Amino acid sequence: MQKYEATFGVESKRDALAVERLMNRLYDTLREESRTNQEGTEVSTEMLSEFEAIRDAARRTRPGRLTVDYEQRDGEFGN
Repeated sequence: MQKYEATFGVESKRDALAVERLMNRLYDTLREESRTNQEGTEVSTEMLSEFEAIRDAARRTRPGRLTVDYEQRDGEFGN
Protein backbone atom coordinates (compact mmCIF):
# COMPACT_ATOMS: atom_id res chain seq x y z
CA MET A 1 0.00 0.00 0.00
CA GLN A 2 1.30 3.40 -0.95
CA LYS A 3 0.53 6.43 1.18
CA TYR A 4 0.66 10.07 0.19
CA GLU A 5 0.24 13.02 2.52
CA ALA A 6 -0.05 16.75 1.91
CA THR A 7 -0.38 19.41 4.59
CA PHE A 8 -1.56 22.93 3.90
CA GLY A 9 -1.06 25.70 6.42
CA VAL A 10 -3.98 28.10 6.82
CA GLU A 11 -2.21 31.28 7.83
CA SER A 12 -4.32 34.01 6.23
CA LYS A 13 -7.91 34.76 5.25
CA ARG A 14 -6.95 33.99 1.66
CA ASP A 15 -5.73 30.52 2.70
CA ALA A 16 -8.90 29.98 4.74
CA LEU A 17 -11.11 30.94 1.79
CA ALA A 18 -9.21 28.56 -0.50
CA VAL A 19 -9.72 25.71 1.98
CA GLU A 20 -13.39 26.63 2.31
CA ARG A 21 -13.86 26.51 -1.47
CA LEU A 22 -12.03 23.20 -1.65
CA MET A 23 -14.18 21.65 1.08
CA ASN A 24 -17.39 22.98 -0.48
CA ARG A 25 -16.44 21.50 -3.85
CA LEU A 26 -15.42 18.17 -2.31
CA TYR A 27 -18.63 17.92 -0.29
CA ASP A 28 -20.82 18.79 -3.31
CA THR A 29 -19.03 16.22 -5.46
CA LEU A 30 -19.34 13.49 -2.83
CA ARG A 31 -23.02 14.32 -2.32
CA GLU A 32 -23.73 14.02 -6.05
CA GLU A 33 -21.78 10.78 -6.35
CA SER A 34 -23.53 9.23 -3.37
CA ARG A 35 -26.92 10.15 -4.89
CA THR A 36 -25.93 8.45 -8.10
CA ASN A 37 -24.29 5.34 -6.67
CA GLN A 38 -25.23 4.73 -3.04
CA GLU A 39 -28.24 6.89 -2.19
CA GLY A 40 -29.70 6.16 1.22
CA THR A 41 -27.11 3.61 2.25
CA GLU A 42 -25.54 3.79 5.68
CA VAL A 43 -22.10 4.28 4.12
CA SER A 44 -23.14 7.33 2.08
CA THR A 45 -25.03 8.90 5.00
CA GLU A 46 -22.09 8.46 7.38
CA MET A 47 -19.54 9.69 4.85
CA LEU A 48 -21.57 12.79 4.03
CA SER A 49 -22.06 13.57 7.72
CA GLU A 50 -18.31 13.42 8.30
CA PHE A 51 -17.53 15.63 5.31
CA GLU A 52 -20.31 18.03 6.24
CA ALA A 53 -18.64 18.56 9.63
CA ILE A 54 -15.30 19.24 7.92
CA ARG A 55 -16.95 21.59 5.43
CA ASP A 56 -18.69 23.50 8.21
CA ALA A 57 -15.46 23.81 10.18
CA ALA A 58 -13.72 25.21 7.10
CA ARG A 59 -16.36 27.94 6.89
CA ARG A 60 -15.03 29.41 10.14
CA THR A 61 -12.12 31.37 8.71
CA ARG A 62 -9.50 30.77 11.35
CA PRO A 63 -5.84 29.75 11.24
CA GLY A 64 -5.19 26.04 11.15
CA ARG A 65 -3.90 23.18 9.07
CA LEU A 66 -5.49 20.91 6.46
CA THR A 67 -3.90 17.51 6.03
CA VAL A 68 -4.88 15.16 3.21
CA ASP A 69 -3.96 11.47 3.36
CA TYR A 70 -4.36 9.21 0.35
CA GLU A 71 -3.71 5.51 0.72
CA GLN A 72 -3.51 3.53 -2.48
CA ARG A 73 -4.09 -0.21 -2.21
CA ASP A 74 -2.71 -2.86 -4.50
CA GLY A 75 -5.15 -4.47 -6.86
CA GLU A 76 -8.02 -3.43 -9.05
CA PHE A 77 -11.57 -2.24 -8.45
CA GLY A 78 -14.10 -5.03 -8.11
CA ASN A 79 -16.96 -4.33 -10.51
